[in-house]
Amino acid sequence: MSENKAIKGGEFVIRETPYTAVFIPEEFDEEAKMIRQTCLDFLDTEVLNKLDRIDAQEEGLMPSLMDKAGELGMLGVSIPEEYGGFGKSFNTSMLVADAVGGGFSFAVALSAHTGIGTLPILYYGNDSQKAKYIPKLATGEWKASYCLTEPNAGSDANSGRTSAKLNAEGTHYLINGQKMWITNGGFADIFIVFAKIDNDKNLTAFIVEKDFGRITMNPEEHKLGIKGSSTRQIFFNDCAVPVENMLSDRENGFKIAVNILNIGRIKLGAATIGSARMVINHAVQYANERVQFNLPISKFGAIRYKLAEMATRLFAVESASYRAGQNIDDAYDALIAGGMDEAKAKLKSVEQFAIECAIIKVWCSEMLDYVVDEGVQIYGGMGYSADAPMERAYRDSRINRIFEGTNEVNRLLVVDMLLKRAMKGELDLMGPAQAVAGELLAIPDFADEDDAPFAAEKKIVANLKKAGLLIAGAAVQKLMMSLSKEEEILMNIADIIGYVYITESVLLRAEKLVHTGSDKADYATDMAKIYLYGAIDKVSAAGKEALYSFGEGDELNMMLVGLRRFTKAQPFNVKDARQRIAKKLIDENKYCF
Repeated sequence: MSENKAIKGGEFVIRETPYTAVFIPEEFDEEAKMIRQTCLDFLDTEVLNKLDRIDAQEEGLMPSLMDKAGELGMLGVSIPEEYGGFGKSFNTSMLVADAVGGGFSFAVALSAHTGIGTLPILYYGNDSQKAKYIPKLATGEWKASYCLTEPNAGSDANSGRTSAKLNAEGTHYLINGQKMWITNGGFADIFIVFAKIDNDKNLTAFIVEKDFGRITMNPEEHKLGIKGSSTRQIFFNDCAVPVENMLSDRENGFKIAVNILNIGRIKLGAATIGSARMVINHAVQYANERVQFNLPISKFGAIRYKLAEMATRLFAVESASYRAGQNIDDAYDALIAGGMDEAKAKLKSVEQFAIECAIIKVWCSEMLDYVVDEGVQIYGGMGYSADAPMERAYRDSRINRIFEGTNEVNRLLVVDMLLKRAMKGELDLMGPAQAVAGELLAIPDFADEDDAPFAAEKKIVANLKKAGLLIAGAAVQKLMMSLSKEEEILMNIADIIGYVYITESVLLRAEKLVHTGSDKADYATDMAKIYLYGAIDKVSAAGKEALYSFGEGDELNMMLVGLRRFTKAQPFNVKDARQRIAKKLIDENKYCF
């Protein structure tokens, strides 16, 4: 794994990664697979047969399900053994999020508890705070929620107005303010609350117990989807919080929020994978059962296209998610070996791959929206019925493009973080960007094509990276400090970067499966090539839109020539490849990749 450990977050833009340096989900060991199966069995026996009751928010049902999940250890997978957890790797916790992802509102409740509700204490709490709270959170005896968003502070979280003032005795902070969209709010015992002390510029975080009192709530929100998830507005009215319940340092709350959201983003991505897998299974089974014109609709090309494209997009983002998850684990191991404290190493390793976390959040949530939309279409009129499984999946999917920072904000963050790392000297983006610009003036290389497996595809990915560097470099040079205000251009660049990462990830997975002799290898190769050829068009379109926005004259024409050069590829019969994938799905009657 030494090659893998050398990879830095965001470095994929300027560096080729060998297939030997990536982890693929087929490599999970038996213990991880058993944990996953435990989660799937729990959904089958305890959740999926109660979905209507969950959506109706039957009194006490969701907390009781959380209790049962806690008894099985599902809430403590990544919590250290000293606090009652299993101490498993980050990537194993990703696998749990994936497995539970098909649990609709239950998945939301569990993820909020184990992620943004528990991790701030685990990673930022002092020893006494962790000893007091983490064991009870690991078992589910106490349920957690996260109170950041306010009516006038959503994406701009640091503008929150909730206040904390030290009392005259110096023993408690009196918290006053309103929080909204608080998941698990109706039954949580512990709230991670963000507030500003006096006239501080930045937020401070506090661990607030429900029993502290002077906490009131509005009724449950009426939502488009995830109806079974408790979502409340919460009011703190001179809520007295002991000074020892300040989490980390004063004014460190915004940093806590940002770092915990990095984890939330990639875990949300994993959850959408599990949800999409379930939707595809329903869609395949319905297509095999539904007969029209004396044939199952799975025999028709239009339906087969949908099934294959759904599977391909899922397979691609799954490849990227577990690649990044292992990168985080490897970074953590390296930091621990260097003598860093465990909690700090956990945070630092995720922060290192914050760019990848944002990409995964965006591409996974948009993948799921595509999958559920096509799922409804395959079901036809029944897809629009609340008696069929697609209706709930369709509604519940939509929140994922808003959760953990909107997809627009995350796209902007991708470019912002890359450019900031370049300015700090952590990533050399300008050198490669200048080299690409110089390449436009050189005679194209007409050397013989490498006939090694995936050589042509790797060259395409390398050229897509050049396209991104060409456009990003030209935008920086042309717009300078005003680039930060050109959000449309930044999102064009983010799209190129995102497609590069997902495409490279699925290609590397396919290459690894080929080299290991997997029976999935041929199908993985088809899906990798389908995704690659779709990405070429996406990169070309985003690149042209960006260049048209700021380029002009001969310079624009030269960059357009370069973009065309970097988005060229030999023809590939995507129809036949999709037919092979669809046949496999239809024959197996489920997602089988």
